[in-house]
Parts: sequence; structure tokens; C-alpha cells
Amino acid sequence: MAGGPKPVPVFCRREASFVRRAAVTLHGAAVYPPRRFEPPSDAAQVSVIIPTFNRLERVCRAITSVLVQSAAPGEVIVVDDGSTDGTAAAVRERFAEVRLVLQANAGVSAARNRGVAVAFGTWCAFLDSDDEWLPHKLERQIDALAADPGSPLCHTGEIWIRHGRRVNQMRKHAQAGGRIYSRCLPRCAISPSSVIVHRGLFDDVGPFDTTFPACEDYEMWLRVCAKHAVVFVDEALVVKHGGHEDQLSRRHWGMDRFRIRALENIVRTGWLGRQDQTATLDMLRDKIAIYMTGARKRGREKEARGLESRLLALAPADAADAADAADAAAAADAADAADAADAADG
Repeated sequence: MAGGPKPVPVFCRREASFVRRAAVTLHGAAVYPPRRFEPPSDAAQVSVIIPTFNRLERVCRAITSVLVQSAAPGEVIVVDDGSTDGTAAAVRERFAEVRLVLQANAGVSAARNRGVAVAFGTWCAFLDSDDEWLPHKLERQIDALAADPGSPLCHTGEIWIRHGRRVNQMRKHAQAGGRIYSRCLPRCAISPSSVIVHRGLFDDVGPFDTTFPACEDYEMWLRVCAKHAVVFVDEALVVKHGGHEDQLSRRHWGMDRFRIRALENIVRTGWLGRQDQTATLDMLRDKIAIYMTGARKRGREKEARGLESRLLALAPADAADAADAADAAAAADAADAADAADAADG
């Protein structure tokens, strides 16, 4: 661990400030000016946040993978989201250098947000408790951000393990950097366990949305990639373990219902230009139609009728009208920013 032990922050004040700022931006209000995201000079500026719930042995594996990094982070924060399996006691006993934060069970989004709220680092890296990092993960990302300064987020390639066996990713799961908003529409294009993010990004786009029981990462990356380019390290530096019973994707039927809601949310922000708005509405229609068919097959006729109404409301003409409004709003924001800059120079 870099820099040795740090004092405990005045938590309530810091978290309340984070939540107030983030709550404003989560609903699309532009109250903060654009900012430059300075890359980390070293790993000591990074706080690693590991949310966990009843994954005692897996979280210990995740923590160990962070502690053996070739570039040591400034701190490791484990947010125990109400575990009942002895996680807190085990973390205290085995990892004295780890900051343990306890909370009543509120879900992975709330746990990640809590970690950001108490973190000291300018940059935050997330690691799900069932995954692990390879030893040079942070080092590679810090180098990549230094080579491409200004981006608020960097993610990496990953290795997939299902039921103890490695599986190959399909072409549709290929990851990328730059302006990847369109890649984020069909499915989640960024793994939370691979992400390092500037904490100022949460002021800009808001926190993880705690009202999503699943697909919260899909929803978050839509907001991020609608506004920002991202950096991608084309190297497998994360091991993602899947197939276990407590995965969110196994606990919720019809994951597209959460993606539909996320797409509806991003349309309402007014952040999208014409091309992205049109692509988003096209994807929204497709996902509603597919999910509606599945709901009917499962005898969920009331839900299907509600989806049908939402689908009929998305007429193609609406896409152009919404995109025109978004473009006009973006142009007005740019003009306001230019006026403000001229006034500052004067």
C-alpha cells in the first residue's frame, strides 16, 4: 500500500456532499462546467473499491489480487453490503491494510457509491468481489491514461471463466476505446472490474443508479459514453468468474427490461446529438419488441400491453424531433460556454 495508513475521514459530511452533487446530475441537469480530467501521476492516487455481499472466499481472492499489484494503489476499500457470512470479520483478520466500510444491504450500486464517497483518491478503480486482477493491471492503465490524457475512464480486456473453465468471447463482445456510445447500446460494453475512473466524472454524469437491481453498469456506461471518449487497454488484465448462483444476471428474468429503462433514461437527458439519439431510439424499439414477445410467451399479458403502448409511442418521427431538440440544446450550451470564456478573458 502506498503512503502508509491514512486518517479516517469525516465520513458523514463527505458522503452527504457526494450524494447531493450526484443526485443533481443523475437526472440530467447541467450544473457543473466542463472540466479536464488530469491523468494519475502514479497508482498512489487510486482508491480501489470492492463491493461485496456474502462472498467471503471470493472477496478474499479479489483483495489479494489488488495487494499484489506491480503498482500499489493508495488504498483498498471493501464495502460490505450487509453480509451475514462473516465477511467483515475475515477481512479485518486477514487484511489489516484494507479499509472496511459496513452498511445495511442496499445493493451493489449503493455499495460502489459509498466507496466513492469515502475514498481519498482522485481516481477510483472498481473490482467486483467475484473477480480478480492480473498483477500489472493498474500499472498498464496508468501508463495508458498518461499517453491519452483528458479521458475520465480507462478499461481493459478480460478473461472469462465459467464454472471453472475459460470461455472465448464472441465477436459481438469485442471491446474498444474512443467514442464508443453506439457500442454501448446493445449490451454492456465495459466491465466494472476493469474500470479506473476520475472521481470528477460522478459530478458530471451522476453516480450509479441505485434503483436498478441489475444492468446498473449498462445504464452507467450509457451516461458516461454519451458525453466522453474512453481509453481502452487491449490486454486481458481482469479475470471474470461467472456461473455462480448469486450473479445478478441469474437472479432476474428478462434483463432487457432494465436496459429498456436505461435507454429511456438516456433519451430524456438531452445529452445526445442527432445520430446517437436516433440510434438509441432504434435500439429501444428493438428491445421493447423482443421483450414484449417474451413477456407474452410467459403469460405476462399486462406487462406486454404496457410495453406495446410504449412501443407505439416511439414513432420514427419522434426520433428526428428529439434529435433536433438535443442538437439545439447542445448548440446553445456551446454558445453559452463561449460567451463565458470571452467574459473570463475580458
